[in-house]
Amino acid sequence: MTVVPGRLKAGIVRVVLNPITVWVAFVLVHLILGLLNLYAPGLPLGDVTIVYRFWTDQALYAHFWVGIDSVWVYPIVAWVPMLIAGAFGSAFYPSTWLSMVLILDAIAFGILTGWGRSRERMGVAWWWIGFLLLLGPIASGRIDSISVPLAMIGLIVIARRPRVAAVLLTVATWIKVWPAALVFAAFIALRDRWRILAAAVITSTAIVAVALLLGSGMNVISFITQQTGRGLQPESPVSTFFMWQALARVPGAFVYYDSSILSYAVKGPGDAVAIALMSPLLALVALAIALLGLRAVRRGAQPGDLFPPLALALTTAFIAVNKVGSPQYITWLAVPIVLGIATSAAGNGRSFRTPAILGLVIAALTQVIYPYFYHWLISLDPIMVSALTVRNILEFVLLGWAIVAVYQSPSAASIDDGDEQEWLPSVWPLSSSSEASPESDVAAQPVSSKHQPVGT
Repeated sequence: MTVVPGRLKAGIVRVVLNPITVWVAFVLVHLILGLLNLYAPGLPLGDVTIVYRFWTDQALYAHFWVGIDSVWVYPIVAWVPMLIAGAFGSAFYPSTWLSMVLILDAIAFGILTGWGRSRERMGVAWWWIGFLLLLGPIASGRIDSISVPLAMIGLIVIARRPRVAAVLLTVATWIKVWPAALVFAAFIALRDRWRILAAAVITSTAIVAVALLLGSGMNVISFITQQTGRGLQPESPVSTFFMWQALARVPGAFVYYDSSILSYAVKGPGDAVAIALMSPLLALVALAIALLGLRAVRRGAQPGDLFPPLALALTTAFIAVNKVGSPQYITWLAVPIVLGIATSAAGNGRSFRTPAILGLVIAALTQVIYPYFYHWLISLDPIMVSALTVRNILEFVLLGWAIVAVYQSPSAASIDDGDEQEWLPSVWPLSSSSEASPESDVAAQPVSSKHQPVGT
């Protein structure tokens, strides 16, 4: 008896889209990442086991709190996950950290997929699983792995719960600064901008007030000034030029270890100018993107068309136009890309196929660079410097795609009445009882002829 290809394909699709299959893959990938963090060469969990654990032990046993008693490179809420990781003692710090990341990712994953009830979200769920696997251990081995699921939850619920989303995004910003790009994008693109801004301001005020009561003084904002004095990190796009200088043995160009920030840096002719220009340049690029977003809003662009590419543009700018290029920064890309895929899959906005593919390639190249062959990179191996160069070029390709997408956001005159529907349909348990069955979170949402659901 021959197998009908159509039936075989349908059977494969049913298995792939089955919530049990998706959840098993999600857990397996996190177990793989955990094993890699604990046992892979290159000490991928080094920041957690050495730096975070040291700060935590210093606080608990020596009663000296960075960020309160001294300046700190992180916003003050970063203390929360670090203290939680130490809840079962210093010996269990690594495993507790990885378990915490798994739990937070699982909550974000569950909300994204409607806890298995949203068949339309299974494609984006598989994308995130693939992204984590391709990115490797760094996806769960840094403080960024705490801010990412919080930011992702915020963007998933922002269409229906803007205040809740703003609180989550603000808390994530006070763990690692980058989600501020998402808050900025939401303020520009969404109609609930003032509620979002008010919630963000109130949350930030409460956080600062608590820090001041604990005696932080101006140390509560020291994370801003601590970054300004840093040199050029080898992985950053702007450092690519200097890495090739060092590889070519140009006098004065070399890679060195900066013990003050516990990281490698690169020097070369003209590096002082680059260091001085990068922060103002980032501000100018962000301002230019914001102005494009405001232009689109004035022309009547809808949230589903504008918000995902605007969030991606600002987030990618934070990575590409930065003198610090830590590999964990790539984890940030998952949040706006997941938003874009989910929005387009719901029949709104433009296809996010290109950024989805670029994000996966960038993630894979990042894992090659760190942690396994990082010592080759800082030793100026030509193959690794070339891989880094390709990765950094792709970051600008992604940035360019997002900027063009913002610029091309359709105006009100080109939008059908059907596009006034909710741009990012909710998923259970955020849906109300009056909505469609949880088996399809977009069943009751009309899709205009202009927009057709697309996959990843």
